[in-house]
Amino acid sequence: MTGTAGFHALPAAAVAEQLGVDPALGLSTEEAEARLARFGGNTVPVPAGPGPVRRLLAQFHNPLIYVLLLAGIVTWVFGGHVDAGVIGGVVVLNAVVGFVQESRAQRALEALSKLVPVAAIVVRDGVPQRVPAARLVPGDVVELAAGDRVPADVRLAEVHLAEIDESALTGESVPVAKSAEPVPPSAAVADRAGSAYSGTLVTRGQARGLVTATGGATQLGGIQHLVATAEVVETPLTRKLGRFSRQLSLVIVAVSAGAFVLGVLRGTPAPEMFTAVVALAVGAIPEGLPAAVAIVLAIGVVRMSRRGAIVRHLPAVETLGGTTVICTDKTGTLTRNHMTVTTLAAAGSPIPVGEAAETLRECLIAGVLCNDAELGEGDPTEIALLGSATAAGLDPVAIRAGAPRTGTVPFESETRTMTTVHGDVAYLKGAVEEVAARCGDEVVPGGGVRPLDRDALNRVHGTLTARGLRVLAFARVTAGTTPVLLGLQAMHDPPRPEAATAVAACRSAGVEVKMITGDHAGTARAVAGEVGLAADPRVLTGAELASLPEGGFDDAVAATQVFARVSPGQKLELVRALQRRGHVVAMTGDGVNDAPALRRADIGVAMGRGGTDAARQAADMVLTDDDFASIEAAVRVGRGVFDNLRKFIAWTLPANIGEGMVVLVAILVGAVLPIVPVQILWINMTTAVFLGLTLAFEPTEDGVMHRPPRPPERPLFTGTLLRRVVLVSVLLVVAAFGAYRLCLTSGASVAEARTTAINVFVGVQAAYLVSCRSLDRPVVRSWPGHSRMFLLGLGLTAGLQVLLTYVPVMNSWFHTAPVGFSSWLWVLGAAVVAFAVVEADKLLWRWFTVKASRGA
Repeated sequence: MTGTAGFHALPAAAVAEQLGVDPALGLSTEEAEARLARFGGNTVPVPAGPGPVRRLLAQFHNPLIYVLLLAGIVTWVFGGHVDAGVIGGVVVLNAVVGFVQESRAQRALEALSKLVPVAAIVVRDGVPQRVPAARLVPGDVVELAAGDRVPADVRLAEVHLAEIDESALTGESVPVAKSAEPVPPSAAVADRAGSAYSGTLVTRGQARGLVTATGGATQLGGIQHLVATAEVVETPLTRKLGRFSRQLSLVIVAVSAGAFVLGVLRGTPAPEMFTAVVALAVGAIPEGLPAAVAIVLAIGVVRMSRRGAIVRHLPAVETLGGTTVICTDKTGTLTRNHMTVTTLAAAGSPIPVGEAAETLRECLIAGVLCNDAELGEGDPTEIALLGSATAAGLDPVAIRAGAPRTGTVPFESETRTMTTVHGDVAYLKGAVEEVAARCGDEVVPGGGVRPLDRDALNRVHGTLTARGLRVLAFARVTAGTTPVLLGLQAMHDPPRPEAATAVAACRSAGVEVKMITGDHAGTARAVAGEVGLAADPRVLTGAELASLPEGGFDDAVAATQVFARVSPGQKLELVRALQRRGHVVAMTGDGVNDAPALRRADIGVAMGRGGTDAARQAADMVLTDDDFASIEAAVRVGRGVFDNLRKFIAWTLPANIGEGMVVLVAILVGAVLPIVPVQILWINMTTAVFLGLTLAFEPTEDGVMHRPPRPPERPLFTGTLLRRVVLVSVLLVVAAFGAYRLCLTSGASVAEARTTAINVFVGVQAAYLVSCRSLDRPVVRSWPGHSRMFLLGLGLTAGLQVLLTYVPVMNSWFHTAPVGFSSWLWVLGAAVVAFAVVEADKLLWRWFTVKASRGA
């Protein structure tokens, strides 16, 4: 009595015997209390996550943060309180941004627990009574009615027209008709017609059943366990920044320690040398990097929100841009999520809906009259029948008014048919094989009648179902005659018009698209073909996945485009298999069954309109329109965000390394520092904000969706970036030292020389910023377009440098002095030369790369 294993394959009477209960009387109160003590309450347990203090402290666990904190402490000790405060502010900002993004998993688990209803109708001591759902136990007899949420896993014993919406649990796109009959032991959860599962919704009819599992032992509890135990994969950006921070920290510490030892050995007093080393470390550390990364990603969040994608976890912005595989749900994402009749058939011939008004008029009328729905409200299948009549030019309201219903035989899962009576005529609707078995004749297009051609009927029926369509048959019944088959109506959930275009765009960008759905294999294959996943998509069902040998699982997953009838655990394994092959996986989903895979994926994408709270809380991103095209648009934005992040890093590293090299060269040659620590901090903080961050607002470059995804493990610090960093760092050192020495030899004071060196440094950084608007191509050929932030940043930086140079209080704080016109000419000349050198490097490297590729 600890799980649902096997109960679906047993008759209800055998289940009652195993559970030790009389289905008519239910458990006694005493026995229910004993079982409650034995099995525990019917609640989905929510494990406690790390507390807020622990989560906050975890934000400081980063090598770059350690070095920054050390630099801030040393700066404070030596009297640089303002400088230390700036460093501390950067560290705190980074921690706050990270802290706010935490706790997604905990909220997902809490959302799962809310799916269990508050109360349930239970038969105890022979009397139906309302009890708290949390007090249900295995063996309880529960009663279910339309509108109820199933309170536990239940083996149904009595069913009357019951249908249950299991989409949140299984992915089934329409409510499932239930019966009391057992199913094969190997049947998937979605195919167990005799069972109802905790958290699903009764949409029609009534049922009575035996509770077989409660709390954590239910299917819902199993999903909760998968969510709780699914490892959260670090995003590629997080991994790369962590690796880069460790490498940079080690280099900075090693170089600073070496410079300190060298300076002391050469006779420089230790306190003076320590100050110089602090200047070296502060200059080399990109203090603005953590905040800049957060801001670049935040701007990406805003851009994605305009495309219908709400990002809940900042690194997901960049991760989506690096995605190599998108595992997408079918219903509502690739499709419209409402059934539509596409084809009618009569006398073995399919007919489009638009041509059926005259040739199959009575078949359309039967679909309106043998129907309990209203247009836009009711069972999705019956709504589709009203829609087909409307599309053919008929008026459902007028049809019903002209033939009022006088009797009904409701739909029965055993007969799979429904009948309505309208005066002297009755109309029959149901499964093709059931309706056809009762008919002797059939209507031909145009209204004539002939003997039923069963072979032709089977052929057209097979053709329609092979296309993944759901097919219903309609017949006319008059007193004293054999029913006449009026025709077939075939429907499905049609693809969104933009889905095929979005899939094609992803494939041209080198991003694989795979469909993972709980729906039937035939339906999934048909939709996959319509949206262009593959010309002849390979389909694997959950049962086929389960039978694969362990060694061949990953290969089979890689070679398959469509997965149908899969369980929550299998969805999780599919994601893991793709990740084992080095893919960055984006997973979409809307149901409770999707939550574990959403949490495990590199980026989980939930549906905002039709999805469950559990899916949304487990995901990194929520689509407001549930549209696959929004995912493609978000991939485009994500690639642009990563480009801008790469531009910022390519711009800021030479500046920081150049500052460190200026100090290091001065130490090595025994010269006076051309730029002191407080001036270095001024350069870092002003240029990082007013120059570097303008790159976050750069428009997405053309062609981002016509290049393959970047390799997931390619580091941020590539060989190309290293070459650029060395080149620009050398330019900065030469320009700053040259300006400093030139001013001194011309009779300027040390303060004036340092002021000129600062302005040269900033001027070269501004020129390099212009070049960074396109990292790989000469910017004069590939100007990204107008950017107000770019122009505003240049103007503000120029104004701040003027204030630093000529305002007395700034001269006092930062040890600067006013300079003459000749100094500004040196600034302009250095900036022009630096820009020309970097652009020439782009041309030469591009020429060399093209030549090498042609040679290969």
